[in-house]
Amino acid sequence: MSDEQYNHNDIEMNVTDHLSELRKRIIWTLATFIIFFILGFIYVREIYSFFERDIPFELNMTSPGEIIWIFFSMASLVALVATLPMLSLQLWLFVKPALTPKERKISLAYIPAVFLLFVAGLSFGYTVFVQLILPFLLSLNDGMFNELFTVERYFKFVFRVTIPFALLFEIPIVVMFLTSLGLVNPELLIKIRKYAYFVLAIIGTMITPPDFVLQIVVAIPLIILYEISIILSRIVYRKKLKAHQEFMED
Repeated sequence: MSDEQYNHNDIEMNVTDHLSELRKRIIWTLATFIIFFILGFIYVREIYSFFERDIPFELNMTSPGEIIWIFFSMASLVALVATLPMLSLQLWLFVKPALTPKERKISLAYIPAVFLLFVAGLSFGYTVFVQLILPFLLSLNDGMFNELFTVERYFKFVFRVTIPFALLFEIPIVVMFLTSLGLVNPELLIKIRKYAYFVLAIIGTMITPPDFVLQIVVAIPLIILYEISIILSRIVYRKKLKAHQEFMED
């Protein structure tokens, strides 16, 4: 067998091994999601009661399908949040062979950070919704209309506000990861700061009702997150430069 055939076989084996490894990671993640989805489905009444206690009005339903919708939505939310650490771990295990021992140790710390920031984003978004957005919207009615809130429409609105916050709270981790890859650096983040502020302000406007105070309340934490991202990027960038200098000296 020629060298070319050997190389071709090696490439095929490497691709097969990678696909097999990827499939294993996906299976573990899906299994975790299914387990927590079942648990969420079992305890959906308790989860629903937790959210319902913050509502100053009664929720109604207009069709039997809304019952199924709320069961699946609550169970999916629980499964999504609970599966996030497992998903992060499986991604880390998949790329682990390509990392140095130091990179493995550093990147492993991202896993709890991703989960905690996601939960913090959900909590912040829900607090803003319950304490600020919902009272503001209800105050606009002022007795003009009879209020009829359905389960499906209410929770769709809740998810529309809270989930974007959960994703936006991942900005520091994403920036640190991109900095470690060399795709961004602190200087670039500082250079585009005003554009980033503008984009975050637009996002805040899209999430919140057209009230200036609410938009400021939402935009300020997002801007703070961006500033924290710059600080973290600077730390990662300095460590990266130091490691590069030590490598060159050796």
